[in-house]
Amino acid sequence: MNYLIQQRRDALAAEYVLGTLHGSARTRFKQLILQYPPIRESVELWEQHINALGSQIKPVAPDPEVWEKVKQRLAFADAKTITNNVVALPVKPAPLWKGLSLLASAAALVLAVLLVQLQPTPAPAIQKFTVMQNEAKESLWLIEITQQTIETKASQKVAQRLQNDYELWMVPANGSSPISLGLLPQKGLASIAKHAQFDQLDIAALAVSLEPLGGSPNGAPTEVLYIAELAIL
Repeated sequence: MNYLIQQRRDALAAEYVLGTLHGSARTRFKQLILQYPPIRESVELWEQHINALGSQIKPVAPDPEVWEKVKQRLAFADAKTITNNVVALPVKPAPLWKGLSLLASAAALVLAVLLVQLQPTPAPAIQKFTVMQNEAKESLWLIEITQQTIETKASQKVAQRLQNDYELWMVPANGSSPISLGLLPQKGLASIAKHAQFDQLDIAALAVSLEPLGGSPNGAPTEVLYIAELAIL
């Protein structure tokens, strides 16, 4: 199996970062990360993306009734005080190992309660994605297609252009002219409104061009730099 094929490499990198790649497959992929810089780049790009998503989740404090149920579940009937959402545990004479075990169980249950109580705004479902790369197979942009937007994230490998912009294009499979989707970020994240024809046309690929500041002056790519096919999730 050729692990350097872009779509296969990105799919495996996403599974590795999410933790859904298990057993011998995960062990083998760890070795590939050490051996091949393009695979390592894909993993780093997905780590940045997943970490960015995680940072958007805001914790929600559980109701006092939830903590009462936690105490009852753990038989902490004598626990009276709750300060900053921390259950006060009664001191009971018991061997050290038993006390540590009890605290570990309580911490695990409290963590489970907190996770259940978290109510983040659901992220838009990703329908398609691609990773735009340069000639050296270095990942430049992660591009994700949702129902209404195109979410983009620039890697540290993107060359910074003070006098130019990078523009994203969709290339219709019917041979018609490329259609501009908007400007790509040179750093960080950017959300682009999806073009009205995006879901109506059969798209052969996405392309990135180098343009004057503000984008293409004539509605056509000035200098095409990179092309990548879309992968369907």
